[in-house]
Amino acid sequence: MSGLRFDLHFSDYPRSIAAAGGLPVELTRDADVDGIIERLDGLVLSGGADLDPSLYGKEPESGLQPLEPDRDEWEMALLQAARKNELPILAICRGFQLVNVAFGGSLVQHVELDEGAGHPQWDVDGRTTTHEVHVEPDTLAATLFPSVLAVNSLHHQTVETVGAGLTVSAIAPDGVVEAFETAQRDLLAVQWHPELLSAPDPTFVWLVRQATERLA
Repeated sequence: MSGLRFDLHFSDYPRSIAAAGGLPVELTRDADVDGIIERLDGLVLSGGADLDPSLYGKEPESGLQPLEPDRDEWEMALLQAARKNELPILAICRGFQLVNVAFGGSLVQHVELDEGAGHPQWDVDGRTTTHEVHVEPDTLAATLFPSVLAVNSLHHQTVETVGAGLTVSAIAPDGVVEAFETAQRDLLAVQWHPELLSAPDPTFVWLVRQATERLA
């Protein structure tokens, strides 16, 4: 098998879609983006590597982790095509940050564990909640979660400026943005990892419901 390339998918994402009543489809970069999107009813942008800072007009800073520019380009194209086709979109962790950048926002490239609420809890099992977020009233997130929600925290980057057209819908106690959405409520982005929490998670239930209603 030496020299062969392979795609790696974390199984918690498709498992969460299935638990919410959806039919998960894992994607490959070898397929045409528009062709993929035309066959889907919803899109999940998952967690993963840091975004290239050049996408939001910055130079790399200390603490930045290895980049995957090919993935950046591919997922930006998926997001654009999904928006064009009016698909509901759920963006998680890296996906949350990618959406923010795609909408013109920027990121803080690194925060330490002892800063603020202690976001990069990499030494804690991701199925364990580590801090609270406060959900903003009169938002899509408020229809899915209680006003105060315990979440996990596996990120070392945070939102610096929020992208144009995005409404902040959850905030950590230290002021870090933890969720945002569009006014049309067809895109929900969260900084935590709901796929690692109890299933069916409200975010995946929302996505599957939106996808089903789109087909009706």
